[in-house]
Amino acid sequence: MTRQRLRAAAALTLTACLLAGCSNSSSEDSGGDTGSEAGGTYTIWDPYPQFDATSDWVKLLTRCGTDAGVTVERTGYDTTDLTNKALLAAQQDNSPDVLIVDNPVVSTLADAGVLTTTDELKVDTAAVSPNLLAAGQIGGKTYGIPIGANTLALYYNKAVLDKAGVDPSTIKDWAGLTAALEKVKASGKKGITFSAIGTEEGSFQFLPWFWGSGANLTQLDSAQGVAALTLWTDWLKKGYAPNSVLNNTQTTSWQEFAAGDFAFSENGTWQLANAKKTGFEYGIIPIPSQAGGTAPAPTGGEFVTAPVQSKTGRYAVTEKLIGCLTSADNAYTTDTTLSYIAATDAVQQKQVAENPELKVWVDAVKAAKGRTSDDLGTKYPKISQPMWTAFQAALSGSKAPQQALTDAQTTAAAATK
Repeated sequence: MTRQRLRAAAALTLTACLLAGCSNSSSEDSGGDTGSEAGGTYTIWDPYPQFDATSDWVKLLTRCGTDAGVTVERTGYDTTDLTNKALLAAQQDNSPDVLIVDNPVVSTLADAGVLTTTDELKVDTAAVSPNLLAAGQIGGKTYGIPIGANTLALYYNKAVLDKAGVDPSTIKDWAGLTAALEKVKASGKKGITFSAIGTEEGSFQFLPWFWGSGANLTQLDSAQGVAALTLWTDWLKKGYAPNSVLNNTQTTSWQEFAAGDFAFSENGTWQLANAKKTGFEYGIIPIPSQAGGTAPAPTGGEFVTAPVQSKTGRYAVTEKLIGCLTSADNAYTTDTTLSYIAATDAVQQKQVAENPELKVWVDAVKAAKGRTSDDLGTKYPKISQPMWTAFQAALSGSKAPQQALTDAQTTAAAATK
């Protein structure tokens, strides 16, 4: 690890963190060796500042430390702040023993030489769903283990669809969804709301349609990519989606849906509790791909990682802490708290058995993929920004979809050489 690499990583704009897909203090910023390899104090940093010492999450951290024979010192940071602090701590050889970070950040930290691999730490990842684990894999190596995942699907308002004569279970592809939107508009209601804001949040929402067309992030202006953007622009032109999507965050998009006039909202698992408060009957269907079936949606959620330590003797206890945090029983409790779908099939089955409403989300997560997957790593943010610039231009009418994505591909190709 070199200071130059760390400075370069710190300078990288961390657009890959989705605000609504990342979970949201004051404490000492200590992460160094505060005790012997056996016993002593081990530090854990996480992106959950909303949880205090009375929460189940912090109690779990404490219990895992006790079981490993050590004291856990935990600090919760805002996601972006956590990443910057992790890079700075690595420069100072003062990293925490366990670091829990948003999955797109893993490649940034790994590229900077901050993280150990699961092979080095002897962390067992065999039970983890490969598509979720891929978000933490770069250059054939795995840097951490997912604590769980969230993703996107389509919420629907049953009363609006009933009025339009639409059976949501029949929507299997883009043509079926567009036909449903046409009927909804004809009935006097509104079609679909989503977030197309010019940030990573907008890219997160565009990716299911982009990937669902068969497009690849290494070629933004492929015929498939243009088809995805044309779908969105046509929806706006025909009045099936509102112009407000250009500025909508996922939160404001949800607020539009919650008002009761929209048929559909593209949103995530994190809105389940709010869905129950809308006052109307709702349902959830997967985002369809162009040709049929469930589209790959991007995964949100965190990875449990182990930063590099100068005293490698600490890794044995660190492995125990990570094993405790990601064990089946503890993962179930944590993922329920965070509104996440578990990273292993066994815990996913338990979630569905306890709450059948989660089946559509489990299916969505099984089809999902990480934004930094396909070995994109730190290239992803350099592709995402041109992509959101493209759909903003097309939706605003300043460029045709083909031209917008051709320009985006030129920019992305230059940035990722």
